[in-house]
Parts: sequence; C-alpha cells; structure tokens
Amino acid sequence: MASLPSPDLRDGPHGPIGVLVCGHGSRNRLAVAEFAQLARGLQALLPAVPVDYGYLEFARPILRDGLEALRARGVSHVLAVPAMLFAAGHAKNDIPSVLNTYAAETGLRIDYGRELGVDLKMIQAAGARIREALEQAGDAVPLHDTLLVVVGRGSSDPDANSNVAKVTRMLVEGLGFGWGETVYSGVTFPLVEPGLRHVVRLGYRRVVVFPYFLFSGVLVSRIQQHTDRVAQDHPDVEFVKASYLADHPLVLDTFVERVAEVVREDSNMNCSLCKYRAQVLGFETEVGAPQHSHHHHVEGLTDGCDLCERECTGACQPDGVPIPLGGHAHNHDHGSGHSHDHGHHHPPYPHADHPLGPRTLRPGGAT
Repeated sequence: MASLPSPDLRDGPHGPIGVLVCGHGSRNRLAVAEFAQLARGLQALLPAVPVDYGYLEFARPILRDGLEALRARGVSHVLAVPAMLFAAGHAKNDIPSVLNTYAAETGLRIDYGRELGVDLKMIQAAGARIREALEQAGDAVPLHDTLLVVVGRGSSDPDANSNVAKVTRMLVEGLGFGWGETVYSGVTFPLVEPGLRHVVRLGYRRVVVFPYFLFSGVLVSRIQQHTDRVAQDHPDVEFVKASYLADHPLVLDTFVERVAEVVREDSNMNCSLCKYRAQVLGFETEVGAPQHSHHHHVEGLTDGCDLCERECTGACQPDGVPIPLGGHAHNHDHGSGHSHDHGHHHPPYPHADHPLGPRTLRPGGAT
C-alpha cells in the first residue's frame, strides 16, 4: 500500500522544523509501546525532520519532554499534531494549554494541527480491520445478516460523539452490512453492554464489534469483556471482535496529511458544532469556557499498572473505577463519567444518569 509523499518540510522563516505527536498517555504498557511504535512509523515517513512525542498524563515523555528533545536537536519551529481520533476536550483544551504555556515560557514557535477526524483514509483503515475480522470468522453468515457495532471512546462533547456515528454509517453503507449501531466505552450513552443487549433484539445472526480506537488499554479490554458477557447470554448470535486501528499504514498516512496541513496553514478545525463556541442543545452553559489543562496533577506519573503481563485485562477497573495510584486519593475515571477527585471539576455531563449510560458502570448499576 503506497504512502503519501512527504510534505515539504524545509526550514522556513522560523528556523529548523520538528514534529511533535501529542498523546493522552496510559498506565497500560502495551498502549504506551504502541504509541511509541506509531511515532517511529511517522518518523520513517518524515525522514527530513526530527519527530518526537509526548503525553498529557500517566506516561513519559510528557509533552514538555518531547518539546525539550526537539529543541535539543536544533528545532525552533514545532508542528504539533494531536494523536486523537476526534476533537473533544483533550484536543481542544488540554493539549493546546500545555503547548501555549511552553511557547510563552521559551519563545519556541509551535503551530498546532487538527485531529485525525472523519477522514477517507481513516474510514479505509477501519474497513480493513473489519474485513480482517470477517475473513477470520468465515463467510457462513452473509453481510446482510450481519450487524456492525462501532464503539467510540465516548466524550462529554456531543460533536465528537456524533462523528463516531458518521464513521459507523460510512462503514455500514460502504461494506454493505445489514444494520449498524454506535455505542461508547464511557461518559455518554449508550455504553457497550446495554447497547449490545438492545442490538441482539434486532435478530441478526452475526454481530461485529469494532472498537474505533487507536491503541490498546483498559477501555478496549472492557469492550471485549462486555461483548463476551452479552455473547454468553445469547449463544444463538455469533459475536465477532474486530481489532482497533493501531498503526495501520493509512492511519500513518493521515498523520502525514495533518502535518502537511500545518505546513500549508490549512489545519482549521470545524467549529460549527463545538460546544465551546455554539449553543449546542443541552450544553449551552459551556459556551466560552476557558481553555486550560486538567492534567497537571498526573503529568509524568510513570507507575504503570502491573496487574497484567502485557495486554490489559481491565483488572484495575472491574467496575469502571480505577485502583488509586500508589495510595494517592485519585478517582480519575475515563470510563464512567470522567470524574476527578483532586481539586478541579469538569462541567457535569448533562445525561450522566441515563439508564444506558455511565451509571451502568457503577456497582449495582442498571444493565
């Protein structure tokens, strides 16, 4: 599969150029290794410039470390791209806050790119992962008797959530599935298990569950566990679990295009439905919310989870509530409402008590 030609990254008016890949970070060792592998793949596609990476939290190098490494290599102009599928709070607030603070402190020129987004190459990469799963499952069940379930990360930003639904439709119509549904791993609704329990009522012989995620981690493991739970209760339905995106060549090509957009000064986000700028139904109070990072308290923490050998089993979050970090009172649940217990608060998600949403992850919650 041919990759895109590298963008013209010759030194410009701001001096030598470098690329920073901005990630969220994870306590899961496999997820961190996969992110590093993606950065190495991007470096291979951009041989003319140094490429480095950093995380918001729970892993090193942090974003500031990545920026320092680029400066040590003579870079004076950084093209920063968020390793985020969609633009929610991390891409819109947290990463820009860190980058802006560092630029103000050091004078380093940092230009910020946009998220991967709803992109033809990303749809094609997702389609490839789904086809791989179908080939392994065999052709005993035709596509018109198969239902596709796409699992998104889940966010308190309805614009990001709606983009997952668009990906679902593109895949369902593009591949010819009988039906398609969108569920989410956290924060919003419907969550995986209650969503799948509704899906089986539609009567399809086969259900393909595809996590639209870049990397492994506790959320992907939880998706698999909840799929298995529903499958055990419905032995007459075949459940097929597709792999997440990882460093598929078309994902890497999309990152190259995002870098090229920054070079062309053509990386504006589509903000028409952004809850921080528009009166989005149900989220009106968040218009004009200040841009700042929520991640300083866990920036650079490196006590990775050792409950699993390599691949995450979700043992650290049996009910969606993580085990605290080394005795530190820390309720940092990215799966059941994105709650933090360390002195700051996100705006409350308006539908946190939805019967198909976050409350189903709590002990004794609805199923």
